[in-house]
Amino acid sequence: MAGCELQLAGRTLRSERPALIMGIVNATPDSFFAGSRGGVEQALRLIDEGADIIDIGGESTRPGSRYVDAEEELRRVLPVIEGIRRHSFVAISVDTRKKAVMEAAYNAGADIVNDVSALEDDGEMAAFAAAKEIPVILMHKRGIPADMQRDTSYRDVCAEVGSYLESRAEYALSQGIAPEKIIVDPGIGFGKDLAANRALIAGCGRLCGGRFPVLMALSRKSCIGEMTGEAVDGRLYGTLAACLIAVQRGARLLRVHDVAPCRNTLDVLKSFIDGGVL
Repeated sequence: MAGCELQLAGRTLRSERPALIMGIVNATPDSFFAGSRGGVEQALRLIDEGADIIDIGGESTRPGSRYVDAEEELRRVLPVIEGIRRHSFVAISVDTRKKAVMEAAYNAGADIVNDVSALEDDGEMAAFAAAKEIPVILMHKRGIPADMQRDTSYRDVCAEVGSYLESRAEYALSQGIAPEKIIVDPGIGFGKDLAANRALIAGCGRLCGGRFPVLMALSRKSCIGEMTGEAVDGRLYGTLAACLIAVQRGARLLRVHDVAPCRNTLDVLKSFIDGGVL
């Protein structure tokens, strides 16, 4: 478990830590954790705390949320991207399922598309990502956020989620996206119950046979609350424990609200690895 890297369009993102840290900035009024809502100032704070990537979302995908149109999404995210680029060359990911949003975001300086639909919702997204040579994050979910928690039963959640992600990765490859530009995300909390979420955290490194780096988005989610009994504001320590387990099990990117505590957690893990005791 050495350091990790990600190929962007024109550069390589590298970290000596065992996982890249993606800091969350939700340019939305309804994301489930109020502390994640913000704009340029929040992004710059997360960069100062050590984020390798800033992930900007203009459309909440929490359970029960509703999609917003591209115009509103762009109104929310473009000023944040433009503001970051006035101060920093940090890698920027955009949490969107719309090609029109990603194209405008790319032109403003974004580097990565984080697509909760795994390139299913917009038939033009894959070709755009391939043409611009930008990485894609493919996430598993069931249904849409408004109804995704109605069906959380699986025979073998790791096998079923892995099979879906494998099929979406093959689709991405068929559209010209390079294999080193594909990241998979099992979608913790997106159509899963506690048992399924635990199984995916423990088995994340085996998804797709380890062919693609795995992103884990665990930060302050309901499953952390179920395990700890804490409300959203009290789920930091549980999040760090789950992130540590996920990285030890093979995750290579962590999407988090709390960058500095996550950085410290990974630094401790790196010290054990470097010291040859893990």
